[in-house]
Amino acid sequence: MEIKVNIRKLNEADFDFIYDSLCDLENKIMERISVEKIFTASITNTNYHYLLAENESENMGFITFHTQNLLHHGGLVGEIQEFYVIPKYRGKGVGRQLLKKILDYAELHNLKGIEVQTNKRRVENVAVYQSLGFKLTHNKFTIFK
Repeated sequence: MEIKVNIRKLNEADFDFIYDSLCDLENKIMERISVEKIFTASITNTNYHYLLAENESENMGFITFHTQNLLHHGGLVGEIQEFYVIPKYRGKGVGRQLLKKILDYAELHNLKGIEVQTNKRRVENVAVYQSLGFKLTHNKFTIFK
């Protein structure tokens, strides 16, 4: 059952919700000062599109989307960086409404494509992204220092 929500751009006042959501998403307490510095710089970056889903009484979820020109795509490509809906609103269409705003943005700005990654431990996300029209086409390799 899809519910109606208000979707708007994130602003500095949204940081506490974003921080708490990221800690839940990553299943760890993140270093708050570093996250806040990145958040503050990101919400003013014109290549980033950060959206919040809310109702009259609470925040429900958010999505962060970065765009860049990529040589191998021959144009502008977007990537969903973080995508989170609080548990009680999952399965109610909140995530789909957030994603629709990103898809509308991509169409309006003639993006060549949209990419998204998900951690292997979140196996349920693969089915969600596939149901939204994404195709599993790449492997990602990482090194952490």
